[in-house]
Amino acid sequence: MANSRQVHLTRAKKGKNDEFYTQWSDIEKEVNAYIEFNPDVFRGKTILLPADDPFESNFFKFFATKFNEFGIKKLIATSYAPSPIVNTQLSLLPELVPDVEFEVQRDKQIKDAYKIELTEVVDEDGSGTVNIEDVIKRLLKERDLIDTGQKSQILSYLEGDVEPDGVSSFSAGDFRSAEVTRLRDEADMIITNPPFSLFREFLSWINPLEKQFLIIGNMNAITYKEVFPLIKENHIWLGTGMGRWISGFIVPESYELYGTEARVENGNRIIATNNALWMTNIDHGKRHQPLSLMSMEDNIKFSKHKVIKENGYVKYDNFDAIEVPYTDAIPSDYLGIMGVPISFLDKYNPEQFDIVGCSYEYGRPDGWSDDIKMSVSVNGVSVYKRLLIKQK
Repeated sequence: MANSRQVHLTRAKKGKNDEFYTQWSDIEKEVNAYIEFNPDVFRGKTILLPADDPFESNFFKFFATKFNEFGIKKLIATSYAPSPIVNTQLSLLPELVPDVEFEVQRDKQIKDAYKIELTEVVDEDGSGTVNIEDVIKRLLKERDLIDTGQKSQILSYLEGDVEPDGVSSFSAGDFRSAEVTRLRDEADMIITNPPFSLFREFLSWINPLEKQFLIIGNMNAITYKEVFPLIKENHIWLGTGMGRWISGFIVPESYELYGTEARVENGNRIIATNNALWMTNIDHGKRHQPLSLMSMEDNIKFSKHKVIKENGYVKYDNFDAIEVPYTDAIPSDYLGIMGVPISFLDKYNPEQFDIVGCSYEYGRPDGWSDDIKMSVSVNGVSVYKRLLIKQK
């Protein structure tokens, strides 16, 4: 079913139907890896969470809940006015979007984008503990203020960019708008699941040489011309998992459930994929773990892969490198250039390997093409995307 899942994600990207909500469990699992490596990674930081709607985002719910534990200085979350799912599908904070408002104020809710700026999370309800219920209680108070024309220090509406002719350049809450860009400039970290269709532009907007980030993308993004040079130069890297490491995405009612792993769980409609990954420039322990390897001779003798045992390591027709079709078949004693699958990045240790190039470098990101000059081939047959690596 893997191909089916990848096809649906590709269709979503092309059709701009890519509003996928990330599950709390996947966010927690990923973020915990950074906390384990550096317990103070978020301490004293201003974190920006651009989203379709913070009230419906597990990113906001998670970091608001962990605000004091992580020592966050400020948490900023924004919504996006034109989103087709804002306040219409998945109320993760239902107290803030009651059913009556769906019927009475639906048009206003979808039209108005807003931002949340938290600088503290305190015991609002007097329970003796601080949790997401306190955040909800405070936001309800702040929403009452702005609904009655008063000013809130936490909750406010976004305007978007309006040109002199009255034509909006960027809708309210669009990450490219001047308002959200100013929030980016204020932030130390940007964390979200951006639309797949805007991944390149979003990464460029983040400015990963200046800002720390943690975002979700798909495996094809590795070889985008806007992405691969940053990976090659070790400016950005993968998070702690890819593929099935991400257990699935919550989708709205309008989205088709497909595949044997699609499910409804706790009222949420979830699709599974093996084609997604975390991308970041925040350090974590996994990327410093050396990959355990066998020698070329031992691989040919003992490899579990039939093609290695029968054919050994063949050279490309048009490039001085050997084809290594599996990451666990990389020979420990070969010092030349090797072509490995892009999934190798999940095991990549920059202290163990150098990334030399990519057989798909600057090629079409949406599908294989035989006329790409950088493609590699074996016995006249083109080989799918390969990273070109060599040992240190």
